[in-house]
Amino acid sequence: MPQRLVITGRSQDPRERFTEELRRLRTERGLSLRDLAKEVGWDASQFSKMESGRTLGGPEIVQALDQYYGTPGLLVTLWELAVADPTQFKEQYRRYMILESEAMSLWHYAVSAPPGLVQTAGYARETLAVGWLNGAELDQQVEARLGRRQLLEGDDPPPFRVILSEAVLRTSLRNVGAWREQLAYLVEISERPNITLQVLPFSAGPHGLMNTAVMFLRQTDGRTVAYSENDLRGELIEENASVELLQRRYDAMRDLALPPAESRKFILRVLEEEPCESST
Repeated sequence: MPQRLVITGRSQDPRERFTEELRRLRTERGLSLRDLAKEVGWDASQFSKMESGRTLGGPEIVQALDQYYGTPGLLVTLWELAVADPTQFKEQYRRYMILESEAMSLWHYAVSAPPGLVQTAGYARETLAVGWLNGAELDQQVEARLGRRQLLEGDDPPPFRVILSEAVLRTSLRNVGAWREQLAYLVEISERPNITLQVLPFSAGPHGLMNTAVMFLRQTDGRTVAYSENDLRGELIEENASVELLQRRYDAMRDLALPPAESRKFILRVLEEEPCESST
């Protein structure tokens, strides 16, 4: 049975409610900020900023906290209420989707979840359901996400490079079978000629995009735009200097990632470590 959304904070301000819930969940576990950072994988200063209201964090980190605390959808729902100017965010995302469909080549860095372009149906369904989608609306959103995969599966698909943080491969689904299917799909697409897949292991250490999932889209006119999941929300970036800065960080991080062949072996090892689905 889905967990009912219960808001325990007294504040009527969405941002304050969100920070109250973050503090409550951590203190009830008896965790310090440093302890939480070790458990979830982000820097302790990031959690400090979120609990003080200086930043809301991005959807990736909020989903990771929901999974860690065992509160599916609670923090994500509060975060969505707290995010300022949701109309502008949706408009930017719609524009990004158009640019993605027209891109000549794409580069992506994933912090904690596979990019939507390479998600399986099982993965998309479980993660979208965490955001309290269900029924026909959930089916529609899963279908829409899977439809994006056609961009990489046509007769002349664009080159696609994706770097996966090891956290992506360690954040499994509750559905064991669906998770194994997702890992196997990553292995399969890594062998396609238009796709270059690399894994950035934890051992690579700090880098310039530790908390930022980002996609670069090279357009037909030669310019490149970026879409990032930053500390506040998704943001479409078209200003040349900002895009160039993100690209330099991406290039430096790519030098730390495993080569494609080693990355494929890494994912296969993770897949072998995963338990098989129970026959019961």
